[in-house]
Amino acid sequence: MTVYLHELKRGRSTTLIWSAVIAFLLAVSILIFPMMLDSIDELNQALQSMGDFASAFGIGKLGISDFIGYYSLECGEMLGIGGAIFAALCGISILSREENEHTAEFLLTHPISRTRIAGEKLLSVFTHITALNMICSVVTFFCILIIGQHPSFRIMALIMLSYYLLHIEIAAISFGISAFLKGRGTGIGIGIALLFYFMSMLSNITDNMRFMQWLTPFSYANGSWIAEHQTLDFRFIAIGAAVSAAAIIAGFIKYNKKDIAA
Repeated sequence: MTVYLHELKRGRSTTLIWSAVIAFLLAVSILIFPMMLDSIDELNQALQSMGDFASAFGIGKLGISDFIGYYSLECGEMLGIGGAIFAALCGISILSREENEHTAEFLLTHPISRTRIAGEKLLSVFTHITALNMICSVVTFFCILIIGQHPSFRIMALIMLSYYLLHIEIAAISFGISAFLKGRGTGIGIGIALLFYFMSMLSNITDNMRFMQWLTPFSYANGSWIAEHQTLDFRFIAIGAAVSAAAIIAGFIKYNKKDIAA
């Protein structure tokens, strides 16, 4: 597990920084919820009256006067977009990093197969994403206790799980793309995360774009939908799992055949 441990060590500072920033934003958003209760009903009515605009951000029947609805809009966007960008950045350079940093010769001369190298690198990516989600989840539930709210623990856990699966899928797709790159691909990673997010928004706005919900992992990370149905949307999750598996397999195949420059 040498490669795995090395990648964990190399990315720990980045993971801690991203986790701290997202967790801080989540904490602030949750802690100000009681202060907004006096005016939140008016804000909720205003948002609901905006029709397609409200739909774009996944505001369902709950609205934001309910804590879960508020969390889905305010905090979910932070964790969804922030975590998605972090996951994409983790995955998009993991297999191309050695060429970019000119350390491929040192790594590949060791008695370890490329399959094992790619596998340990992928495992490190998933570990970083798991760490970020665990930190954000702990901060979320701690802040909920502080403000004295009592949302359904099951619903909140499902919402947090949906974002974790979202991050895993984006990381898997980025991992697969990484095998085809020679540089870090930072711009590509950010672009992937934002593209999926805007596809989700478009699918919520108009029926003509509804088909896009099948193409973006943000479709199953909808807190309002989860709260209303009290479950995850396993249709989208199944598609996401298939896409993730295909991307990972493609990444392994390409990396094993790739002519890696030292």
